[in-house]
Amino acid sequence: MPIEVREKFESRRLVKAANGTNSSAELAYIVLGTDNDIAARDALEAEAPVNYATLPRQSVQIEPLGPGLWDGVARYALSGGGGGGGLPTGESSFQFDTGGGTQHITQSRATVQRVPAPGMVAPDFQGAIGVSADGVEGIDITVPVYTFAETHYKPDSAITGAYKGVLFSLTGKVNGDGFRGFAPGEVLFLGASGAKRGSGTEADWEITYRFAASPNASGLSIGPIGGITKQGWDYLWVRYSDQEDTAAKALVKRPIAAYVERVYESGSFAALQLG
Repeated sequence: MPIEVREKFESRRLVKAANGTNSSAELAYIVLGTDNDIAARDALEAEAPVNYATLPRQSVQIEPLGPGLWDGVARYALSGGGGGGGLPTGESSFQFDTGGGTQHITQSRATVQRVPAPGMVAPDFQGAIGVSADGVEGIDITVPVYTFAETHYKPDSAITGAYKGVLFSLTGKVNGDGFRGFAPGEVLFLGASGAKRGSGTEADWEITYRFAASPNASGLSIGPIGGITKQGWDYLWVRYSDQEDTAAKALVKRPIAAYVERVYESGSFAALQLG
C-alpha cells in the first residue's frame, strides 16, 4: 500500500503579528500506509510546502495514532522565530504594569484630625502612626512602583559568556545614568531570562529583561524635619525619642532625625545593550 498524506479539514491555522504581517502558521495532516516513523515523516516533509503564507517551514512532526496511521503537523514561522510565532532576530516587544508596591511607613503626610476624650488633650505625635508606650508601629501602604519588561531577540553570536556575566552582575542594581526616560537611581534591574531558538545559522536568543521603577523625591518633610532628598530605591527611616507634650501633660514619641540609606549599588545599564 503506498503512503498517503492527506491535509486535515481543520488545517491552516494562521497567526498574525500586531503589525499585520503573518508570524506563524500550522498545516495539519494525516499520514496513512506505513508503520515506519521515518517513512511517515519523510512523506510528510515531501508533501508539506516549503513556504506557506510567505513564511518558511521550520519543522515537521508526526505522532502515531494507530497501525499504519500518523498525525502530522508542519509548522511555519519567520526565520529565527523558533517555530513558535516569536518575533524575528533584532525585533523587540514591551510590557508594563503600574500595580504599585508595598512600603511600611511610620509617618503620615499630615495628621488630619486629633480628637481627645472629654476633658483631655490629644497628644501631638507630629505625624507618627500607631504610637504606643513601646514604640511606633506604623502601617503598610501602596506606593508607586512601575514594573516593566522588554523582550529582545538577539543573534546567537551576541550572547557570549561575558554578556551573561554582565546580566548577572547588573541584577539588583539601579541605573547610574538616565534609562528609558527615568533619572539615575529610579530603575532597579530585576534580572533577565533567556532561551535559545533554532540551531545553526538560524539560531538566536529570546531574552526578557525585567525592571521596576520608583520615583526620586526631594523636599520631603517628616514632622518638623524638612529638606529630605532620596533616590527612588533608597530607604528612608525615622528615629524617635520621648518628649514632653506640655499641652497634653504626657510623654510622647516624636521624630527627631530622618535617615536616607543607600541599599542598592548603581551600574551602567548601557552594558545591557538594549538600544
